[in-house]
Amino acid sequence: MTQFTNIGKPNVGLIQFPGSNCDADCVDTLKRHFGLDTTLVWHTEKSLPKVDAVILPGGFSYGDYLRSGALASHSPVMASVKEFVKKGGPVIGICNGFQILTESHLLPGALLRNASREFICKYVHLQGQTGTSVYSSMLCGKTLSMPIAHGEGRYYIDPEGLKKLNDKGQVVFRYAAADGSVSDASNPNGATEHIAGIASENGRVFGMMPHPERATDVVMGGSNDGLQVWKAFFASFL
Repeated sequence: MTQFTNIGKPNVGLIQFPGSNCDADCVDTLKRHFGLDTTLVWHTEKSLPKVDAVILPGGFSYGDYLRSGALASHSPVMASVKEFVKKGGPVIGICNGFQILTESHLLPGALLRNASREFICKYVHLQGQTGTSVYSSMLCGKTLSMPIAHGEGRYYIDPEGLKKLNDKGQVVFRYAAADGSVSDASNPNGATEHIAGIASENGRVFGMMPHPERATDVVMGGSNDGLQVWKAFFASFL
Protein backbone atom coordinates (compact mmCIF):
# COMPACT_ATOMS: atom_id res chain seq x y z
CA MET A 1 0.00 0.00 0.00
CA THR A 2 1.18 3.50 -0.86
CA GLN A 3 0.79 5.66 2.23
CA PHE A 4 0.34 9.42 2.25
CA THR A 5 1.33 11.65 5.13
CA ASN A 6 -1.48 13.42 6.93
CA ILE A 7 -0.23 16.71 5.55
CA GLY A 8 -0.09 15.46 1.97
CA LYS A 9 -3.12 13.13 2.07
CA PRO A 10 -5.36 14.22 -0.82
CA ASN A 11 -9.13 14.47 -0.77
CA VAL A 12 -10.43 12.81 -3.93
CA GLY A 13 -14.01 13.35 -5.09
CA LEU A 14 -15.93 10.82 -7.17
CA ILE A 15 -18.96 11.88 -9.18
CA GLN A 16 -21.84 9.38 -9.15
CA PHE A 17 -24.37 9.39 -11.98
CA PRO A 18 -27.50 7.24 -12.29
CA GLY A 19 -26.03 4.19 -14.00
CA SER A 20 -22.47 4.47 -12.62
CA ASN A 21 -21.29 0.93 -11.89
CA CYS A 22 -17.55 1.27 -11.36
CA ASP A 23 -17.73 3.81 -8.56
CA ALA A 24 -17.40 1.14 -5.84
CA ASP A 25 -14.40 -0.35 -7.64
CA CYS A 26 -12.66 3.04 -7.58
CA VAL A 27 -13.50 3.56 -3.90
CA ASP A 28 -12.16 0.09 -3.06
CA THR A 29 -8.94 0.64 -5.03
CA LEU A 30 -8.16 3.97 -3.39
CA LYS A 31 -8.92 2.62 0.08
CA ARG A 32 -7.14 -0.75 -0.04
CA HIS A 33 -4.13 0.20 -2.12
CA PHE A 34 -3.59 3.83 -1.16
CA GLY A 35 -5.33 4.22 2.20
CA LEU A 36 -7.57 6.99 0.89
CA ASP A 37 -11.21 7.65 1.62
CA THR A 38 -13.20 8.97 -1.31
CA THR A 39 -15.76 11.77 -1.17
CA LEU A 40 -18.86 10.71 -3.14
CA VAL A 41 -20.68 13.49 -5.00
CA TRP A 42 -24.15 12.87 -6.45
CA HIS A 43 -24.73 14.24 -9.95
CA THR A 44 -27.48 16.66 -8.86
CA GLU A 45 -25.14 18.65 -6.61
CA LYS A 46 -24.55 22.15 -7.93
CA SER A 47 -21.12 22.57 -6.37
CA LEU A 48 -18.14 20.41 -5.58
CA PRO A 49 -16.99 19.96 -1.98
CA LYS A 50 -13.39 20.91 -1.26
CA VAL A 51 -11.45 18.26 -3.19
CA ASP A 52 -7.97 17.99 -4.65
CA ALA A 53 -8.95 15.82 -7.61
CA VAL A 54 -12.04 14.34 -9.28
CA ILE A 55 -12.86 10.89 -10.67
CA LEU A 56 -15.55 10.30 -13.29
CA PRO A 57 -16.13 6.53 -13.08
CA GLY A 58 -17.29 4.00 -15.64
CA GLY A 59 -20.78 2.66 -16.11
CA PHE A 60 -23.83 3.51 -18.17
CA SER A 61 -24.85 6.98 -17.03
CA TYR A 62 -28.50 7.64 -17.87
CA GLY A 63 -28.60 4.23 -19.55
CA ASP A 64 -26.35 5.51 -22.36
CA TYR A 65 -29.45 7.06 -23.97
CA LEU A 66 -28.82 9.49 -26.84
CA ARG A 67 -25.04 8.97 -26.77
CA SER A 68 -22.84 7.56 -24.04
CA GLY A 69 -22.03 10.39 -21.65
CA ALA A 70 -24.17 12.96 -23.48
CA LEU A 71 -26.86 13.34 -20.83
CA ALA A 72 -24.40 13.10 -17.94
CA SER A 73 -22.42 15.98 -19.43
CA HIS A 74 -25.42 18.21 -18.64
CA SER A 75 -25.79 17.09 -15.02
CA PRO A 76 -25.78 20.01 -12.56
CA VAL A 77 -22.48 19.00 -11.00
CA MET A 78 -20.63 19.16 -14.34
CA ALA A 79 -20.71 22.97 -14.30
CA SER A 80 -18.63 22.83 -11.13
CA VAL A 81 -16.35 20.17 -12.62
CA LYS A 82 -15.71 22.49 -15.57
CA GLU A 83 -14.86 25.33 -13.20
CA PHE A 84 -12.58 22.98 -11.29
CA VAL A 85 -10.78 22.09 -14.53
CA LYS A 86 -10.55 25.75 -15.55
CA LYS A 87 -8.67 26.44 -12.32
CA GLY A 88 -6.23 23.61 -13.04
CA GLY A 89 -7.94 20.87 -11.06
CA PRO A 90 -6.98 17.29 -12.01
CA VAL A 91 -9.66 14.92 -13.33
CA ILE A 92 -9.54 11.30 -14.47
CA GLY A 93 -12.38 9.85 -16.54
CA ILE A 94 -12.60 6.10 -17.02
CA CYS A 95 -14.69 4.49 -19.79
CA ASN A 96 -18.05 6.27 -19.37
CA GLY A 97 -16.11 8.99 -17.55
CA PHE A 98 -13.95 9.45 -20.66
CA GLN A 99 -17.13 9.68 -22.74
CA ILE A 100 -18.47 12.35 -20.37
CA LEU A 101 -15.22 14.31 -20.67
CA THR A 102 -15.44 14.41 -24.47
CA GLU A 103 -19.16 15.23 -24.41
CA SER A 104 -18.37 18.07 -21.99
CA HIS A 105 -15.57 19.27 -24.31
CA LEU A 106 -13.04 18.90 -21.51
CA LEU A 107 -11.13 16.56 -23.83
CA PRO A 108 -11.16 16.61 -27.64
CA GLY A 109 -12.69 13.97 -29.89
CA ALA A 110 -15.59 11.58 -29.40
CA LEU A 111 -16.27 7.96 -28.48
CA LEU A 112 -18.26 6.17 -31.19
CA ARG A 113 -19.83 2.74 -31.53
CA ASN A 114 -17.25 -0.04 -31.75
CA ALA A 115 -16.36 -0.90 -35.34
CA SER A 116 -17.73 -4.40 -34.75
CA ARG A 117 -21.05 -2.94 -33.51
CA GLU A 118 -20.71 -5.35 -30.60
CA PHE A 119 -20.12 -4.84 -26.89
CA ILE A 120 -16.55 -5.87 -26.05
CA CYS A 121 -15.48 -7.10 -22.62
CA LYS A 122 -11.96 -8.51 -22.39
CA TYR A 123 -8.40 -7.81 -21.29
CA VAL A 124 -6.31 -5.75 -23.70
CA HIS A 125 -2.75 -4.47 -23.78
CA LEU A 126 -1.82 -0.80 -23.82
CA GLN A 127 1.43 0.83 -24.84
CA GLY A 128 2.41 4.03 -23.04
CA GLN A 129 3.25 6.83 -25.45
CA THR A 130 5.75 9.65 -25.46
CA GLY A 131 4.12 12.88 -24.34
CA THR A 132 4.16 15.94 -22.13
CA SER A 133 1.82 14.84 -19.32
CA VAL A 134 2.91 13.14 -16.11
CA TYR A 135 1.01 10.08 -17.33
CA SER A 136 3.31 9.80 -20.33
CA SER A 137 6.43 10.59 -18.31
CA MET A 138 5.62 7.73 -15.92
CA LEU A 139 4.09 5.23 -18.36
CA CYS A 140 5.88 5.85 -21.67
CA GLY A 141 7.25 2.62 -23.15
CA LYS A 142 5.41 0.39 -20.68
CA THR A 143 3.04 -2.30 -21.89
CA LEU A 144 0.14 -2.68 -19.47
CA SER A 145 -2.73 -5.14 -19.33
CA MET A 146 -6.22 -4.19 -18.17
CA PRO A 147 -9.83 -4.83 -19.20
CA ILE A 148 -12.21 -2.96 -21.45
CA ALA A 149 -16.01 -3.20 -21.28
CA HIS A 150 -17.79 -0.94 -23.74
CA GLY A 151 -20.03 -0.72 -26.75
CA GLU A 152 -19.06 2.86 -27.65
CA GLY A 153 -15.32 2.98 -27.10
CA ARG A 154 -14.00 3.76 -30.56
CA TYR A 155 -12.08 6.99 -30.13
CA TYR A 156 -12.48 9.34 -33.07
CA ILE A 157 -11.01 12.72 -33.85
CA ASP A 158 -10.74 14.57 -37.16
CA PRO A 159 -7.37 14.80 -38.95
CA GLU A 160 -6.69 18.34 -37.74
CA GLY A 161 -7.44 17.38 -34.15
CA LEU A 162 -5.37 14.22 -34.45
CA LYS A 163 -2.36 16.19 -35.67
CA LYS A 164 -2.72 18.53 -32.71
CA LEU A 165 -2.92 15.61 -30.27
CA ASN A 166 0.22 14.07 -31.70
CA ASP A 167 2.11 17.35 -32.01
CA LYS A 168 1.36 18.29 -28.42
CA GLY A 169 2.08 14.83 -27.02
CA GLN A 170 -1.42 14.30 -25.65
CA VAL A 171 -1.84 10.62 -26.60
CA VAL A 172 -1.08 8.61 -23.46
CA PHE A 173 -2.09 5.07 -24.47
CA ARG A 174 -2.50 3.11 -27.69
CA TYR A 175 -3.95 -0.38 -27.92
CA ALA A 176 -1.13 -2.83 -28.54
CA ALA A 177 -0.12 -6.48 -28.64
CA ALA A 178 1.45 -8.20 -25.63
CA ASP A 179 4.92 -7.31 -26.96
CA GLY A 180 4.00 -3.63 -27.18
CA SER A 181 3.70 -3.50 -30.96
CA VAL A 182 0.83 -1.49 -32.38
CA SER A 183 -1.16 -2.88 -35.31
CA ASP A 184 -4.72 -3.12 -36.56
CA ALA A 185 -4.92 -6.62 -35.10
CA SER A 186 -4.47 -5.19 -31.61
CA ASN A 187 -7.09 -2.46 -32.02
CA PRO A 188 -10.22 -3.93 -30.38
CA ASN A 189 -12.73 -1.23 -31.34
CA GLY A 190 -11.33 0.49 -34.43
CA ALA A 191 -10.13 3.60 -32.58
CA THR A 192 -8.38 6.30 -34.59
CA GLU A 193 -4.64 5.51 -34.55
CA HIS A 194 -5.37 2.85 -31.88
CA ILE A 195 -5.89 5.57 -29.25
CA ALA A 196 -7.03 4.27 -25.85
CA GLY A 197 -6.34 7.30 -23.64
CA ILE A 198 -5.49 10.99 -23.96
CA ALA A 199 -4.64 13.94 -21.74
CA SER A 200 -5.51 17.61 -21.97
CA GLU A 201 -2.90 20.08 -23.19
CA ASN A 202 -1.89 20.90 -19.61
CA GLY A 203 -1.91 17.21 -18.64
CA ARG A 204 -4.39 17.72 -15.80
CA VAL A 205 -7.39 16.02 -17.41
CA PHE A 206 -7.00 12.40 -18.46
CA GLY A 207 -9.45 10.01 -20.07
CA MET A 208 -9.09 6.35 -20.98
CA MET A 209 -11.45 3.57 -22.07
CA PRO A 210 -9.77 0.62 -20.26
CA HIS A 211 -10.46 0.15 -16.55
CA PRO A 212 -7.43 0.62 -14.24
CA GLU A 213 -9.66 0.13 -11.17
CA ARG A 214 -10.38 -3.42 -12.38
CA ALA A 215 -6.70 -4.28 -12.75
CA THR A 216 -5.32 -3.90 -9.23
CA ASP A 217 -5.17 -7.48 -7.87
CA VAL A 218 -3.38 -10.36 -9.60
CA VAL A 219 -5.22 -12.77 -7.30
CA MET A 220 -8.43 -11.91 -9.16
CA GLY A 221 -7.05 -13.57 -12.28
CA GLY A 222 -5.97 -10.48 -14.16
CA SER A 223 -3.17 -7.99 -13.57
CA ASN A 224 -2.33 -5.18 -11.17
CA ASP A 225 -1.07 -2.88 -13.93
CA GLY A 226 -3.90 -0.47 -13.20
CA LEU A 227 -2.08 0.63 -10.05
CA GLN A 228 0.52 2.32 -12.24
CA VAL A 229 -2.21 4.50 -13.75
CA TRP A 230 -3.48 5.47 -10.30
CA LYS A 231 0.04 6.38 -9.19
CA ALA A 232 0.37 8.62 -12.24
CA PHE A 233 -2.99 10.18 -11.38
CA PHE A 234 -1.76 11.08 -7.91
CA ALA A 235 1.53 12.35 -9.32
CA SER A 236 -0.45 14.72 -11.57
CA PHE A 237 -1.39 16.86 -8.56
CA LEU A 238 0.81 15.92 -5.59
